[in-house]
Amino acid sequence: MNLQETLSNTVKQAVKSVFNAELESVEFQATRKEFAGDITVVVFPMLRIVKGNPVQIGEQIGQYLVENVKEVKAFNVVKGFLNIEISDAYYMAFFNEIKEHMSYGFAEPNSKDKAVMVEYSSPNTNKPLHLGHIRNVILGYSVAEILKASGKKVYKTQIINDRGIHICKSMLAWKRFGNGETPESSGLKGDKLVGNYYVKFEQIFQEEYSEWINSEQGQIEFEKFKETPIWEKLFPDVDTAYEISTSQMTKVENNEEFFSHESIVKEFKSYFKDSYFNNYSEIGSEAKTMLRKWESGDTETVALWTMMNGWVYDGFDITYKNVGVDFDTLYYESQTYLLGKEFVAEGLKTGVFFKKEDGSVWCDLTQEGLDEKIVLRSDGTAVYMTQDIGTAIQRVKDFPDIGGMVYTVGNEQEYHFQVLFLIIKKLGFDWAENLYHLSYGMVDLPSGKMKSREGTVVDADDLVIEMAQTAGEISEELGKLDGYSEEEKQELYKTIGLGALKYFILKVDPRKRILFDPKESIDFQGNTGPFIQYTYARIQSILRKAQSTSHTIDVTELELHTKEKELLKHLELFPEVVQNAADHYSPALIANYTYDLVKEFNSFYQNVSILGADTDIEKVFRVQLSNAVANVIKNAFGLLGIDVPERM
Repeated sequence: MNLQETLSNTVKQAVKSVFNAELESVEFQATRKEFAGDITVVVFPMLRIVKGNPVQIGEQIGQYLVENVKEVKAFNVVKGFLNIEISDAYYMAFFNEIKEHMSYGFAEPNSKDKAVMVEYSSPNTNKPLHLGHIRNVILGYSVAEILKASGKKVYKTQIINDRGIHICKSMLAWKRFGNGETPESSGLKGDKLVGNYYVKFEQIFQEEYSEWINSEQGQIEFEKFKETPIWEKLFPDVDTAYEISTSQMTKVENNEEFFSHESIVKEFKSYFKDSYFNNYSEIGSEAKTMLRKWESGDTETVALWTMMNGWVYDGFDITYKNVGVDFDTLYYESQTYLLGKEFVAEGLKTGVFFKKEDGSVWCDLTQEGLDEKIVLRSDGTAVYMTQDIGTAIQRVKDFPDIGGMVYTVGNEQEYHFQVLFLIIKKLGFDWAENLYHLSYGMVDLPSGKMKSREGTVVDADDLVIEMAQTAGEISEELGKLDGYSEEEKQELYKTIGLGALKYFILKVDPRKRILFDPKESIDFQGNTGPFIQYTYARIQSILRKAQSTSHTIDVTELELHTKEKELLKHLELFPEVVQNAADHYSPALIANYTYDLVKEFNSFYQNVSILGADTDIEKVFRVQLSNAVANVIKNAFGLLGIDVPERM
């Protein structure tokens, strides 16, 4: 039982003993710095069951705690707040337990607990990873590490989207314009090479579309398209989005009124481009023919697909290594896209699904506040939902100890996962209760939103290199690298740059959209990765200087300096922070805890002499305390996937 639990139980006993009342819970908070105390009991909520003056109630409970809890040495009451002072002996006993515990804060795995599978990355094989993928993989990897630290067994996975029309676009462009180019002949990473041909396809298609839409035939077809009811599906409530005076788009009396809004016309033309691709485009027709050949197992097409995907996988592996993430198992869409159909058939029998007149199969989720969702087209082909149902079930077959899954996917897919989890639950799988969508917002740069089809995407590899270069420029300006070899400098730049990138992303709630500024993230002051890394390196310098200091001196009996006590209180919080971060799938809790710890250490460092302490006992203790802080920084940053340098 930890101290807060002991205090909570004793406060309840005090209320029972002194006031003959039953208290269900006790509200704690940190003691404000202007008052003496280490933890505060809020008295006001007790007034619902204990009548009286809150100050007097606090005084009586405080006295009861002093008499019955050996760790409580004193108290004071400020209005309705009972500030409790904890003895130095308690904190010293805690410190002696953790000072040589290298994995302090991490829970031991419980063999009885079910495992968790965490999915992240899951890229398309038609282009390299970009900044958006970076947030995904950094977030997913960190959550997986935090879950492991909380005592869970974790499987890291991804599903690689290696089939579909987008893949065939790159294949067709390479076949038309590649002239046999390979990663070896071009000197490019395979994913970059394939991505270039995806961009090439889009350029050719855009030229074709622009010429057609401005032609007489294009204008005629577009006007016909405007008369179709498709706009009602596209804009069911554009009143909200475009401030049209009518309450529903269906109430707009004519198309002229509807298309009088530039934003609507722009979005409508974008949608029409997809219609053009499917119905009129020459190059689009070729890409669809190639997809049908792949699906039918055409030898030449499958060979081309295998070769180009192989290039991409090699490129992805390099990027993942550079970013510092890994996977335990991989799934491929080409192997899973047919999964799920058998469960649709089973669901039809049990009433989970129903069939419409055209033969399509649906799930009615209206009672859950959603709508009807298609799971099988009228021609019997599966949709993405069907595939995801089948893949989830297959994963549990592959790893029977799985009891839950975490999907790291952007927030634009929130509805999809809401539906997916409901359907799996309706199919009767008990682990459906433990499915979680780790939703996150977009990442923007100061220059604007990323776009991949136009070739202006922020490449992940280039970003990692840029971060290292920026770290190098700033480090050189600050003059922090005396005595480093060039090789050591380059390794340090990469550590600082990648740490800055990861920390900047992970310190923010995943659901929030991020404006990422590389230079802002590499700052040796403030809530940044480099600031925390620099503090860790500073502690390592202290430890190197203190090598000759004996660590065998008993420091159990020691009167603590206020700054020492504050550090110990922060260290004590770490295991709870890890568990909370796991419960909420939030690396931000780890990141911001670490920043607070580092701020507390720097205040300690500035106010208390470590190596110049008055006595050997104080010196040994402060060195050991510094080492314990460094260990927690290293462990916490490890959960974020960030390395800490021994020197900076």
